[in-house]
Amino acid sequence: AFNAQKKGTINGKGVLNNRISEHIFTMLDAIGVPNHFIRRLNMREQLIRQVEIVPIEVVVRNIAAGSLSKRLGIEEGTKLPRTIIEYYYKDDALGDPMISDEHIAAFGWASQEEMHDISDLAIRVNDFLSGLFAGIGIKLVDFKLEFGRLFDNDFGRIILADEISPDGCRLWDTETNERLDKDRFRRDLGGEVEAYQEVARRLGLLPEGGDHSVLDLDSHRKRRGK
Repeated sequence: AFNAQKKGTINGKGVLNNRISEHIFTMLDAIGVPNHFIRRLNMREQLIRQVEIVPIEVVVRNIAAGSLSKRLGIEEGTKLPRTIIEYYYKDDALGDPMISDEHIAAFGWASQEEMHDISDLAIRVNDFLSGLFAGIGIKLVDFKLEFGRLFDNDFGRIILADEISPDGCRLWDTETNERLDKDRFRRDLGGEVEAYQEVARRLGLLPEGGDHSVLDLDSHRKRRGK
């Protein structure tokens, strides 16, 4: 967390993130959002298309939280008047500084056409994920996306890359505002694995009730014939 300033080990989190990200990327592919995911290889690995990562983190915000609340003095949990898209330069040593379209254009990190594609895809992903999570009793507060260039000879097109999981999303229970994401680690709240398991359970990736051990993920998937 905090650009590798805070580190820890959370047993089983990679397995959960792998399954959640697979599930979301597969659904995004089905609605025509181009992405790098090909298939899951095992509990901890995915096969993906090789891309040239655009050095920009795209943060989509629906509700005030985290750094936005600190910067602007807006109480966490305040619904924003409209969805806000922010850009950050990918560099842990610099703390991923916030940047503008002017910076992106001036330093050639992405072309204007690429930025149009990135912002359009970010809004499409937000619309889809907001509905997906709302349907299972979760607010999509904000989330981070990364994009890459997929090359065909000399032509590169923008596609969605990285992962989509509770590591890069703020997910709050609709009724209680309980955090079901990496803020539990950032803020020393504990219960990280249980929160990630709850997201997986609501997405239908873990069985209702009983043992939610991440080691049961693959066997559960086979029992369901998927």
